[in-house]
Amino acid sequence: MKKNQHQTPLEILLVEDNLADVRLLVEVLQGKDNYNMRFVEDGIEAMKYLKQKGSYASMPRPDIIILDLNLPKKDGRAVLKSIKNDANLQCIPVIVLTTSTSEEDIAEAYALHANCYICKPNDLDQFITVVNSIETLWFENAVLPSQTCS
Repeated sequence: MKKNQHQTPLEILLVEDNLADVRLLVEVLQGKDNYNMRFVEDGIEAMKYLKQKGSYASMPRPDIIILDLNLPKKDGRAVLKSIKNDANLQCIPVIVLTTSTSEEDIAEAYALHANCYICKPNDLDQFITVVNSIETLWFENAVLPSQTCS
């Protein structure tokens, strides 16, 4: 059974330093009671969140991660590598959502085991379409792993 068909909402971690993109994502998904979206602004905070360190000790484990590549402090590539090299985190699906259209970035993200790579469109309507597509595929149709990987 799909995670979002259970009583508990789907936990989404958004790792994004562009607050305009965060607001837009939240706005597009607003009013949906089957998701909890939380966000952090840099890669160091993302890893603290995922390892439930410090102020994140009581935060729920995400069911899915939306990750920007170009982050301050610890970039998204390093975050992705850390996630996929950690037996306790590696099964959490990671969607890379970034402005980079670089073939090198795309290849590296998939080599680091990203589950999906999406280039952020510059056009507002196209951005909304992309977010709705992510919602349909990953939040409504994909069967996600349980809370434990190993």
